[in-house]
Amino acid sequence: MSRSKTSAQPSSTPEPLDETTAWARAVIANEIVACQLVKLACKRHLRDLELGAERGLIWRSDFAQYALDFFPQFCRHSKGEWARKPLELAGWQKFSIGSVFGWMRVDGTRRFRYVYEEVPRKNGKSTKLAGVGLYMLACDDEEGAEIYAAATKRDQARIIFDEAKRMVSASPALAADIARLKLNLSIEESSSKFEPLSSDENTLDGLNPHCVLIDELHKHRNRALLDVMDTAVGARRQPVLWIITTAGDDSPESVYASENDYATKVLEGVNEDDNLFAFIATIDKGDAWDDEKAWAKANPNIGISVKLDDLRRQALKAKKSPQGKTAFMRLRLNVRSSSIESAIDMETWRLNGGKRRDPSEFKGRRCWGGLDLSSKIDISAWVKLFEPDEPGGRFIVVPRFWMPADTLEARIEKDRTAQYRQWVDEGYIEVTPGNVIDHSEIERAVAADNDEFDVQSVAYDPWNATQMSAKLLSEGVPMVEFIQGLRSYSEPTKELINWLVDAKLDHGNNPVLRWMAANLKTHRDKNENVMPHKLHSTGRIDGMTALIMAIGRHIQPAEEKPKNQVIIV
Repeated sequence: MSRSKTSAQPSSTPEPLDETTAWARAVIANEIVACQLVKLACKRHLRDLELGAERGLIWRSDFAQYALDFFPQFCRHSKGEWARKPLELAGWQKFSIGSVFGWMRVDGTRRFRYVYEEVPRKNGKSTKLAGVGLYMLACDDEEGAEIYAAATKRDQARIIFDEAKRMVSASPALAADIARLKLNLSIEESSSKFEPLSSDENTLDGLNPHCVLIDELHKHRNRALLDVMDTAVGARRQPVLWIITTAGDDSPESVYASENDYATKVLEGVNEDDNLFAFIATIDKGDAWDDEKAWAKANPNIGISVKLDDLRRQALKAKKSPQGKTAFMRLRLNVRSSSIESAIDMETWRLNGGKRRDPSEFKGRRCWGGLDLSSKIDISAWVKLFEPDEPGGRFIVVPRFWMPADTLEARIEKDRTAQYRQWVDEGYIEVTPGNVIDHSEIERAVAADNDEFDVQSVAYDPWNATQMSAKLLSEGVPMVEFIQGLRSYSEPTKELINWLVDAKLDHGNNPVLRWMAANLKTHRDKNENVMPHKLHSTGRIDGMTALIMAIGRHIQPAEEKPKNQVIIV
């Protein structure tokens, strides 16, 4: 069953359209019903076919097909109507498995080392991962391979392992090579093994995994198991850590929420990560949860392992209680359970892009400012909003960001979705010496801008900024305290969204602001008032709150610049 070690150099002759690419093209052509995030995954594959070689990526459709052929040839279903029948992969499963095993690097190793998949229940998650584990055990040319089905509890870890064990029992070819014990599958010839592993066993030290399979990440209460496994695979030549889960809750402390946010940012192009393969199936924003046409977006296995009659039955039950509706949306439509919503569609954000402009271009121009001073170890933001270059044009955003130099590495470790080092090197974030931000440097920057531009007013969050605002006010900067609440934030937040939808904003494609826009979550009350929700926004949003405050000052009725007092909005 072992694949020969062949070169990862591209073939000199064109290859016929492979199953992985064919499915991606069918999705983009709307021949297959799919949500926007799945379409982004397909666009990423097709874009990399065209441009990936520039980054040292090589598509090997023969490697992809080798992995895909393994499943129906060697794996058998063990339960229900398909028991003992070959495991025929659905199109979406072929796309993900083909992508993971078909994309290579120029050094001949696999491109994707970290896989994040999110689909609702009944879409064959455990069966698929059991097959992946057996493939990595028997067919990946790795001596001493250690394959682990990992979970926080032994019973959960055994779901994938037991399914793999049953597959071995049902396949004469696998059974001939793989020995079976209660909690171990092994191949003596290559000294390889496949075992369940849980964090409650206290046996996580000293592991050297080639493949880690993690099911139902939303049940993990902390990052302990995931971080240990992610660190442990680093000793291998081309390891894979494969997560497959159903949606969880929106708590920012949730390991699920963190991984979901990061995977979403990679799909949206906010972050570029050639190590990560991401696939998230859910309904789209604006889809009615009880619309059967939308169910297929979230359930790629609908009509196969997902039965339409069962979904209808559960939807009728869900309509009888808010709790039932929440459970149906999370478990069967893969919607994160929360009253918090993402504020900005990143495709809409991209439509508002522009070039990076030199602030000196705006000398003497009218603008409004927003100042968000975070704690002295985090990012502080100073955002100016300039009038359009011409009537009816786009408002221009010019942000500046600061963080302390000595905490840079700690922030890189904490904020996985951020690319702080690159942003500092490219001048998008300024660092101040020491382990706390030098607020006097920001103060000088605001005062200098007040001299250079026609600053109408500067809104500031009184948290951490009262002393600075008083000093700036004494120097003639028109400081305006911005109360932190729905009353102040609702209208400018709505205005921001309206401007983005109408392509009335030019944010200069600032990557830090783009990251913060992707992080931004908003809370909406029963009266449709809306404001940023810092607690539930995963990652920093300081630049966005500063921008919203600046917009708040712009939409206020015209008033004389305050010189000797602080105006509260």
